Amino acid sequence: MDRLIRANPYVVRPITFLDNQRTVFFERRCYSVNPVMIAECAMATETELKLRLSPEHLARLRRCALFRTNQLAAPVTRRLYNIYYDSEALDLHRSQMALRLRRVGKRWVQTLKGGGSVKAGLHQRSEWETEVSKAALDFSMLAEAGVPLLSPDTLQALFVTDFFRTSRMMDWHDARIEVCMDRGLVTARGSSAPICEVELELKSGDPLRLFELAQEILNIVPFELEVVSKAELGFRLLSGHVEQPVRSVAPVFSKKDKLTQVLQALIWSCLTHFQGNLRGALGGSDAEYLHQMRVALRRLRVVLNMAQKLHADETLRCLIQDVANLATMLGRIREWDVFIDGIARPASEQMADHAGLKALLERCERQRSACYETLRGMGVSMQQLLLRFSIWMNGPYWTQAKEGAPRTHEFARRHLSKLAKRYAQAGRHPRAADADRLHKMRILAKKLRYSADFFAGLYGSRKTAAFLNALGEVQGLLGLSNDVSIAHGLLDEMSGQPELAAHLEAIRLAKGWADKDLLFIIKMLHDSIGRFSRQAAFWEK
Repeated sequence: MDRLIRANPYVVRPITFLDNQRTVFFERRCYSVNPVMIAECAMATETELKLRLSPEHLARLRRCALFRTNQLAAPVTRRLYNIYYDSEALDLHRSQMALRLRRVGKRWVQTLKGGGSVKAGLHQRSEWETEVSKAALDFSMLAEAGVPLLSPDTLQALFVTDFFRTSRMMDWHDARIEVCMDRGLVTARGSSAPICEVELELKSGDPLRLFELAQEILNIVPFELEVVSKAELGFRLLSGHVEQPVRSVAPVFSKKDKLTQVLQALIWSCLTHFQGNLRGALGGSDAEYLHQMRVALRRLRVVLNMAQKLHADETLRCLIQDVANLATMLGRIREWDVFIDGIARPASEQMADHAGLKALLERCERQRSACYETLRGMGVSMQQLLLRFSIWMNGPYWTQAKEGAPRTHEFARRHLSKLAKRYAQAGRHPRAADADRLHKMRILAKKLRYSADFFAGLYGSRKTAAFLNALGEVQGLLGLSNDVSIAHGLLDEMSGQPELAAHLEAIRLAKGWADKDLLFIIKMLHDSIGRFSRQAAFWEK
């Protein structure tokens, strides 16, 4: 087996896919590749939805009638043994490519995957596959198609995936879908991780059917839409990857891009941001996951409201309301996180002998734990929401929205001008006592900042960086003032609870702790508002 793992044939450099032409980068030189010739090497676009689930739920799914009723043939179970190759510097992986040898019975199949995207668990990428005569890589067919080769010594076997796959072909509402149930391990240099997932691969028909089938499966067993491929899991094992909260990344556009394409890309980016933090938030180990989920939902609401203005739609209206409800629920948990970490715990630690502050902290932590327990029970409903979004995003809305849609830069100019005007009207000389006005300013600042960030790529970072930085400072200070207001609301709520009736002094002390920096925050806010007011509206240039 070790000799097999050390098989070390040819290497291919990263490939970037551009429209109908394939462009291959080899060191500092660029080669044009004929797509027709590539097709002769069994190039295809793979479209599949990955579902992660527990072993118990996978076993239950195997027995359900859904697949038997719609299958075209009896399921087949095979063992799939895969060896993944890359250079020591992981050149292929850094270019979002994966190269493997797969043993299926006595046959060996060589596969190169690359490019594409992942949207709410839907993986789409180009794939070159060819059968080889032995357990060694063979790039002769790709070489004939014009793909340049590197030194045979550059590649090395890095990790192995070894799993049993039960697959069957289904006819699902005029789409042919291969359903693969996989159970096994990925192993990399002494470390291993379990594989337990279902892959729904589209063979023909509308990708929308994948999400509809996933909805039916979710009615049977819970799962997570999986954005991490088996190959990526192997690379993560290899690097000792540690899960971290995911921050937002706005797509980059040009003024030539259609408005509907821009809005779709922005929605997908928000959903990806939300989904990337969902597992960590449900685990409850780091409050930053929940915070990033809230940021994703706030950004998503901004884009959805843009879409609603472009083309009203009942499904969209319902999605906007569901996102708003979820944001409110997550906001409640976030309030407890901020209050405990910023006020209740520091005050209790500062006055460690004060029994009332200790009782207050314990009560707050129980409240927060109850909220997180509710959140953990919402895992299935949040997967349902992601599936509903995916179905809507692949539905007829976008074809209808194209009709009469303005040009992207014109829409951006009007939208940003309107938000900037509304913010300017609300943002003159705020006072600490005017909590409602500060709250309104904060909401408008967020909408303006997120919108400006979304469209910043149309104008270039040199024009937009100062504007976004100055507005971000205003938004941050408004957030701090809002935390004080929220703290007073939570303390007023707890003052009426029987178990804290004997500790009203602790309530007063906590309010004083919350207020101690408020005047300084307001002074800084006035200064930051002044700096921001001097920023030019970059979209008007």
